[in-house]
Amino acid sequence: MLRKKERGQLIVLSGPSGVGKSTVIAELLGRRKDIYFSVSYTTRQPRTGEQDGVNYNFVTREEFRRMIDRNELLEYAEYVEHFYGTSLKAIQDRLEAGIDVLLDIEVQGAAKVKARCPEALFIFIIPPSYEELSRRLHRRNTDSEEVIAGRLEKARVEFREVPQYDYLVINDHVSSAVGEIEAILTAAACRVENRRQLLAQFA
Repeated sequence: MLRKKERGQLIVLSGPSGVGKSTVIAELLGRRKDIYFSVSYTTRQPRTGEQDGVNYNFVTREEFRRMIDRNELLEYAEYVEHFYGTSLKAIQDRLEAGIDVLLDIEVQGAAKVKARCPEALFIFIIPPSYEELSRRLHRRNTDSEEVIAGRLEKARVEFREVPQYDYLVINDHVSSAVGEIEAILTAAACRVENRRQLLAQFA
């Protein structure tokens, strides 16, 4: 029987708008009950079907600025004129309890997390093609052509940051993408530094 992990694994997932991160994350969390999904704070308005405290913690710009001033955020960034950020305490408490924590953040935020938590796993999700990304953004029917064009241009900029990540997952089919992420997590759990406590009995 394996002992509970001494410390949880921090997992950072990034990818362009429209790549299907939310769908991939939902299936991953459905398969793996041992991962805590960190719900980000944002100043943007909820989209249809989104729930406060489930998809995001929706706050005003004033409240978000107070969180910055109180140093309560592991990272934060401004993306398409809205702030997004991650609660520092919620993550620290769970990692120290041996629970894996998943963050869904864009490249600016990921770079800040890497500076503070270099031991985290950094995974970037890409679509099978740029054309497919455009199709997915249009299928959502939530944005104007101008906004979609902005998101596609932003995606080109984000793709340049992929070399800063440890792993690249292609979201062609959700189940395959989730399978790749699970393989990454299994490999990480098998690292020697993550199993040092098991070695004590053989010393």
